[in-house]
Amino acid sequence: MDYVGIDIGSTASKVVARGSRDFHFTLPTGWNSKETALIIRDRLLEAGIDVRSEATKTIATGYGRVAVDFADYVVTEITCHARGGIEFAGKDCAIIDVGGQDTKVILVNQGMVQDFLMNDKCSAGTGKFLEIMANRLGITLQELFDMAAQGEVLPISSLCTVFAESEIISYIGEGRKREDIAAGVVDSVASKVAQMALRRELPEKIMLTGGLSGSTYFAKILSEKIGRKVQNAEYGRYAGALGASILAEEKTRRRQK
Repeated sequence: MDYVGIDIGSTASKVVARGSRDFHFTLPTGWNSKETALIIRDRLLEAGIDVRSEATKTIATGYGRVAVDFADYVVTEITCHARGGIEFAGKDCAIIDVGGQDTKVILVNQGMVQDFLMNDKCSAGTGKFLEIMANRLGITLQELFDMAAQGEVLPISSLCTVFAESEIISYIGEGRKREDIAAGVVDSVASKVAQMALRRELPEKIMLTGGLSGSTYFAKILSEKIGRKVQNAEYGRYAGALGASILAEEKTRRRQK
């Protein structure tokens, strides 16, 4: 049997396959989630996994999960990210997922979701904010982090992305260093994520997932804001897809019994 987890996010789509062959990949979601789902189906087939076969069970999650017509099950992001996060941080943890369109804080106790918070109304505390500001500075997201690590924080007071961008433009017009502006941008997002996370009592283990989980610098700044260590993992962005693939296997085994 093959078990496939597909996490179609607003910015990137992540796929994890487990079973007769184990592999993972990511690709841009683009403007049409249905087209992205078909590309994923074809790439899986090229790798020897036919999602239409009875020997393959697939779970879709994420922003575009309903677009995956061939999925056997559709499961919420909270459930899949929690299940994947457990693989990284254990059965008692907090999972902070900073995605392109929203940010989630998921509290897991003894392997079960105990509580969660989600910011999906404003981009100011998400990866989209960083992407917009990096574009404004004419650099990539990784370059933004690299610059921020060398700069001094310039305060960004606006809670709205549109007005925050105006502040950035003003700083650019004043001739401020890009490193300092970058540091202010990252500090602003980390502050907003930390404020949301601190609305709940956090366990000892805190795991950063999502598109920013590969950034040791962002995890460091977030740790400082929260007041305790936030772990990040190289494959943290695959937490949702990994969780989906594990749930696909668990559901299948339960049915077989």
